[in-house]
Amino acid sequence: MKVSTSFQEYSVDGIVDAARKSEERGYDIFFSSETGHNPYLPLVLAAEHTEEIELQTSIALSFSRSPMDTAYIAWDIQNLSKGRFTLGLGSQVRGHIVRRFSMPWSAPAPRMREYIVALKHIWDCWQNGTKLNFAGDYYSFNLMSPFFNPGPIEHPDIKVSIAGVNPNMLRVAGELCDGVILHSFNTPTYTRDVVLPNLQKGAERVGRSIEDISISGGGFIVAGENEEELEKKRKETKSRISFYASTRSYGDVMRAQGWNDTHEKLYRMSIDGKWNQMGDEITDEMLNSFAVVGTYDQIAGKIKSTFGKYATSVSFGMDTQNEEEENILKGVIKNLKDS
Repeated sequence: MKVSTSFQEYSVDGIVDAARKSEERGYDIFFSSETGHNPYLPLVLAAEHTEEIELQTSIALSFSRSPMDTAYIAWDIQNLSKGRFTLGLGSQVRGHIVRRFSMPWSAPAPRMREYIVALKHIWDCWQNGTKLNFAGDYYSFNLMSPFFNPGPIEHPDIKVSIAGVNPNMLRVAGELCDGVILHSFNTPTYTRDVVLPNLQKGAERVGRSIEDISISGGGFIVAGENEEELEKKRKETKSRISFYASTRSYGDVMRAQGWNDTHEKLYRMSIDGKWNQMGDEITDEMLNSFAVVGTYDQIAGKIKSTFGKYATSVSFGMDTQNEEEENILKGVIKNLKDS
């Protein structure tokens, strides 16, 4: 199992320091996400200041950018990192794409499928000199003069992963992608009944196996030094779970567990702005379905017993203030990586 991590401070020094330390600690993947900042720029810094660790967007938004724009960015980071980059994409929800980015919206799974096919068509043009002539339902590309063609690179095979929750997007991942990034808002039941079967269906469309697809994550991880610290983090995690459980896009996960009444109640509470009260609706049973919980000496074994049946990588991190805590972190990373 590979282990991934990110950074906390969005500054040049903070990102560089986090990337270097991640490599030194034995992490396999350093990732950047798209929330309040651009997800690609940190990986340029990480590429410059590391040698071996894999770099990944987890995730970058697809529909807020043209496939051509994303193709250029990914091509450059892959080249700068000497082949260590994985492009992790996500669709986001309609409100953000339309109201925050002022971009068009349509059914996300078909659009994502075409987006990925277009990316590969563009990269093939640059690497192999094939004519750019892509025409789809959402995107068309047929102009690539030499001045705007970046040309071939040493490591042209860019891995593409997509975030998948719902069945249609999971099938796209199975059909076209190198990997799928599972949302933290996920349970073993939903993975067994929805995630894995739909990945398999997508893979079978093109004669692939689910073994060809890397699977990242699968739930929340709640770890602490002692029971007192764990209790605080349990409460914080319940609040995070309640936010996702209130969202229509993730309603299928709650329904799969038989918790649709809670989903509906949380949705109404979110409409009424009762955000601070929503975490109280998440029971211990729900928490233990969505999260792996344990002290630092327990957590690696619990993660492997829960996610190890299907996940090829997980994200794990902890704040360290001294050498003792640093050694604890390195020990957890090593235990997760050991088979």
